[in-house]
Amino acid sequence: MVTASAMLAQAGFAGGHQVQATPSFGSERTGAPVVAYTRFSDAPIRTREPIIVPDAVIIQDPTLLRSINPFQGMAQDGWAVVNTRESPDEVREGSPDAPSAKGHLATVPADDIVREYLGRPIPSCALLGAFAALTGSIKLDAVADAINRKFKGKVASGNIKSAEVAFQWVKDHAGHEDIGAPNGIEHVAADLPSEEEMPAPIIGTPEVVNA
Repeated sequence: MVTASAMLAQAGFAGGHQVQATPSFGSERTGAPVVAYTRFSDAPIRTREPIIVPDAVIIQDPTLLRSINPFQGMAQDGWAVVNTRESPDEVREGSPDAPSAKGHLATVPADDIVREYLGRPIPSCALLGAFAALTGSIKLDAVADAINRKFKGKVASGNIKSAEVAFQWVKDHAGHEDIGAPNGIEHVAADLPSEEEMPAPIIGTPEVVNA
């Protein structure tokens, strides 16, 4: 998600915004939650402090919903994308600080989507596609361009397809906040990248992006 934060900023820059992406690794231990902050602005950004009142939250790991409160401090009209098979209403039941406004919380089975096109659950790019669909703050084409700048070959094409599927998932499920994806998504035949083609992982386990 540190990489996703940078790609989110790049997509925002393509949309004419001033941008900033700042990771915050917290505890120096494997598996510790990692936060990355992304700012968009129409004016120069002169601060690098953590975002205390985020306008949007992207949650990669749904187990965070049971261990911490990733929605803490959110703006009242904030937006959230959660990587989970649960419905938005189910997320709200266990997370009272989650956005309550209709259409402001999207749940996406991003792990399932990315497995179909990459062969492993690295859902960051799919979540950026979902974020584009939910908020309109970035364009899907800008997400694809940011992916192409970061990755090559089958890894790039698999991530772009994942972003497109997640984008359409959010569009298709808009207004149906009681519907999740308990059985994942339909299997597709995709040309998966090999282990050698996959990029080396970043040290740490980034899990949340605030925008």
